[in-house]
Amino acid sequence: MAQVHAPHVVVLTSPGVGHVAPVAELATRLAALHGVTSTIVTYTNLSSPASSPALASLPPGISTAALPEVPLDDLPGGAHIVTRIITVVQRTLPHLRALLCSLLGSPAGGVTAFLADMLCPAALAVARELGVPHYVFYTSSLMSLATLLYTPELARTTTCECRDLPGPVVLPGCLPLHGADLVDPVQERTDPVYGLLVDMGLDYLHSDGFIVNTFDALERETLEAFKELSDKGVYAPAYAVGPFVRSFSDEAAKHRCMPWLDEQPDGSVLYVCFGSGGTLSTLQTAELAAGLEASGQRFLWVVRFPNDKDSSASYFGGKTTDHGDADDPLSYLPEGFAERTRPVGLVVPEWAPQVEILGHRAVGGFLTHCGWNSALETMAAGVPALAWPLFAEQRMNAVKLASEHVGLALRVSARREDGLVSREEVAAAVRELMVGEKGAVARERARELRAEARKASVPGGPAHQALAAVVDMWKCAAASPEVAAAAGGGL
Repeated sequence: MAQVHAPHVVVLTSPGVGHVAPVAELATRLAALHGVTSTIVTYTNLSSPASSPALASLPPGISTAALPEVPLDDLPGGAHIVTRIITVVQRTLPHLRALLCSLLGSPAGGVTAFLADMLCPAALAVARELGVPHYVFYTSSLMSLATLLYTPELARTTTCECRDLPGPVVLPGCLPLHGADLVDPVQERTDPVYGLLVDMGLDYLHSDGFIVNTFDALERETLEAFKELSDKGVYAPAYAVGPFVRSFSDEAAKHRCMPWLDEQPDGSVLYVCFGSGGTLSTLQTAELAAGLEASGQRFLWVVRFPNDKDSSASYFGGKTTDHGDADDPLSYLPEGFAERTRPVGLVVPEWAPQVEILGHRAVGGFLTHCGWNSALETMAAGVPALAWPLFAEQRMNAVKLASEHVGLALRVSARREDGLVSREEVAAAVRELMVGEKGAVARERARELRAEARKASVPGGPAHQALAAVVDMWKCAAASPEVAAAAGGGL
């Protein structure tokens, strides 16, 4: 009798901790709940040391592989972050094919399915060529996936810039979106990244399914509309398997901010962090500091080096400042700020354990860039937010979080034409979230979302059932003659 192996999936993650971390969590859940083994494939190019912890403590049955470095010196110095990522994806496709072929011929059981991160759908073609079922693991909201699927049609039927669209973009089951709230890579038609996003929207159409880091209660209308389109054969089906939130870490619990939080009253602290990639300008950093001080509220602020040219400058890690050689991001804060605010505030450089902070009883609000991981983490913790989007799909996420349906966030808005949020606007927004009536409403809604997020992920819950359905499909596909031949190395 032929040996029966556990299903084995290959998951390709794009660079950046915001993508690597949820991929690691997906692989961990597949192993723990469904007995599925995984190989997580990363890129040598654009890799960040910040991604390493997510891959450092994987359970048995999960291995990693890195695709070799490819040249990028022909790209312009100011190439968009997504241009750089997609270029790496495209140029490493031959190496990915070689890796998949070696795994398909492995006596350990081959490859049951291939999953490509949301920025890597070009890699689906390799799996399709090799006869391996191929899916997209979409690490943001289903609404943002719907807009990217719509991008080719938007490009075909319009000629103006997205921000100049005469009316909102209205897609089935989605909130109406102004053009300026669509993902930032489609905001400039003359930038090469625009065409890459159009191609990415077309590449998604080759997927056998979308495994999405969202949950039913958060995007029920979008899921229902997507299912109708899927039933008609317009798109592959979508499976809401989230929310994926990183587990608490004993090491993170030792961070110096945790004892400080222990000394603060319940729900009194505003946590301020712009994610693993968000960067403020020098002037905006100073205005934020002044606004926090003027608000009179307690705060814990993760401060990064400023950058006056690129709000995503810290995405790949490393020093981001374009002003001199200072070694400490706190040196860019207004003179005397840390000392003056010491009774109520704590500033820490570069990084802090976000999941642990949001779960602390003292934290009552989160000033966030609205990256999707941060959005899910604040929902899972039941903490209301101030939405301050910077790049990528974050404006779209801010619209969702502040919508009547979700109601988790208040918006931080700039009145100046240059987009600078003044200290007065910062102070007013912080006070409203922490002690105002609107903040109280958002706080109650945050508690409700926390309950829904927990309900989604328990055994037998919607997310658990959705992931189980996907695994069952993989097992059925592996039993088919065609896939079985490929898994045995019959290429």
